Amino acid sequence: MVINKPTMGWNSWNTFGEDINEKVVMETADFIVESGLKDCGYEYVIIDDCWSLRERNEKEEIVPDPEKFPHGMKYVADYVHSKGLKFGMYSCAGTMTCAGYPGSLDHEFIDAKCFADWGVDYLKYDFCFHPFTTPGHVLYKRMGLALANCGRDIVFAACSWGSENTKTWIKETGAHTWRSTGDINDTWESIKELALSQYKVAEYNGCGCFNDMDMLVVGMKGKGNVGFKGCTVEEYKTHFAFWAMMGSPLIIGCDLREADEDAMAILKNEELIRINQDAAYRQPYFVNGNRIENPERKGDEPLFEYYPDHFPILVRHLEDGDIAIGFFNFTDSDRRDSFTLDAIGLGFHTGKTIEMKDVWTGEIRRPVNDTVENSLKAHSCVVYRAKVVDIK
Repeated sequence: MVINKPTMGWNSWNTFGEDINEKVVMETADFIVESGLKDCGYEYVIIDDCWSLRERNEKEEIVPDPEKFPHGMKYVADYVHSKGLKFGMYSCAGTMTCAGYPGSLDHEFIDAKCFADWGVDYLKYDFCFHPFTTPGHVLYKRMGLALANCGRDIVFAACSWGSENTKTWIKETGAHTWRSTGDINDTWESIKELALSQYKVAEYNGCGCFNDMDMLVVGMKGKGNVGFKGCTVEEYKTHFAFWAMMGSPLIIGCDLREADEDAMAILKNEELIRINQDAAYRQPYFVNGNRIENPERKGDEPLFEYYPDHFPILVRHLEDGDIAIGFFNFTDSDRRDSFTLDAIGLGFHTGKTIEMKDVWTGEIRRPVNDTVENSLKAHSCVVYRAKVVDIK
């Protein structure tokens, strides 16, 4: 199985944690369809940790908790499928899941068969309670092989948090997405920490194995399992836009049944979803930054690297010749920065410039003196979809 675009959907963990049940899952599936989110591309409905009993049965199979899922998992999967959506579940590469339920260690083929029989389309595979005597890449290869031989196409969403230098080996395992971060929570500080951690891993992203920056907290407003302080609307916009620009899977984590208009407008932003789902899936790059010496330099590695501080300007070249451009202010004060068009491949004598459409407002603008410049309030962003046009 090959996937060519970042996955989009909803996951239960951020809001519900251990309080997950079939009613929540089925009502969320209903809402995704009725609200138009399905038409925007959100298709996976994923149950995270805490769905099973604490012990396996006599056949060594994981058993769904009959109080939470009285009709069983195939019933829930069939319901999700009846809505034209896909069904996802969770397991872990250790003896237990992160919340202490049975993990899949040494049961990979048994569990993969169960998931296939139930109609699972997506598996999030965590990394808690794994044996330190076995390298992570081996554990993920085990489940990768089990899923590839289970008789059903199942997206393999590896969740090793970037540990053990995941970026260098994850594509070997058959994983379709890989988590490069620790867990997100619903605070600006968490969003910022995860965003800034991506500067040096963007180059490992690509078709077939997408870098997962963890689930979205848009619309949580401080409620739920990882609610904590909550964020402003502007902070949620910056969060969603950065995840979209970086090509991360877009997995909603709020209780969609209670999502307000601001949250829905962010989650349904057509232009940002187009950028995130762009078929060419070229890696983003920075057009601003500081020249810093690499203290870990060895041999023929570059002496200097360029990375922005807390005001990155990201660019992605898109499949139709358009260009996505994002200014992000992760600082706590107003900031201004700019870049010249030669940084994106338009030399000063090409006779070309760009026409930029703001993805939030629809406003159209052009560079001045071959320069794109923006002043941003703290924690805010501006993103453009730009077309290459003749200078008039």
